[in-house]
Amino acid sequence: MGLLEGKKALILGVANNKSIAYGIAKNFHQEGAELGFNYLNEKIEKRVRPIAEEFGSDLVVKCDVSSDDDIDNLVKAVKEKWGSVDIIVHSIAYANKEYLEGYYYRVDRQSFLQAMDISVYSFTAIAREFLPIMNEGGSLLTLSYYGAEKVVYNYNVMGVAKAALEASVKYLARDLGELKKIRVNAISAGPIKTLAASGIDQFSHILKTAEERAPLKKSVTIDEVGKAALFLCSDLGTGVTGEILYVDAGYHIIGM
Repeated sequence: MGLLEGKKALILGVANNKSIAYGIAKNFHQEGAELGFNYLNEKIEKRVRPIAEEFGSDLVVKCDVSSDDDIDNLVKAVKEKWGSVDIIVHSIAYANKEYLEGYYYRVDRQSFLQAMDISVYSFTAIAREFLPIMNEGGSLLTLSYYGAEKVVYNYNVMGVAKAALEASVKYLARDLGELKKIRVNAISAGPIKTLAASGIDQFSHILKTAEERAPLKKSVTIDEVGKAALFLCSDLGTGVTGEILYVDAGYHIIGM
């Protein structure tokens, strides 16, 4: 019997079969979870539907997390289909590409607020709106990166957003733990060649540096992140909440 047998998991933010969310979905599916997915627009829908089919899922709902109405519709769709949900994975972030290069201070107000809205606030909004239909002892998971903690050149406004996201994880862990024993965690994944990463200027240099300096002398895979997510969202991780788990081949421990 799989670690997630009988569990219902909503995976938000699958872009294609190279995305971290796909690696998580694959591991969850292998361990018996029933999966649901969202998509942002028609272009993404064309990529997500075959993935949902691959994992035997017929719960695929349009949801732009910057829209309260879309989030509300997603909750209704999940409630109608499943009644309740055990696990929600939030793998969603956005920043204007123009500000993922050069200096951070250049970011304009609108781009800053948009990055914070989609990359940070959406996690709290999802948690709040789904709380009534989340099962006690459930699990929320989001994705972060080391740029939240230290300056990573060209990560800029996204680093500031991820720092706020990590703080949100801790506050939500307190709130939802008290209310429904729901655990809230984040995975800080090492650099991986994904669609999102392609928007960061000189990303290949970030990847190469991580591979050279990490204790394991390699970059991590979406499957390795998926396995860590499985630990955090299954009964293997029932004592863990409010945690930022690094899955980066040890890169974050190196000083010089």
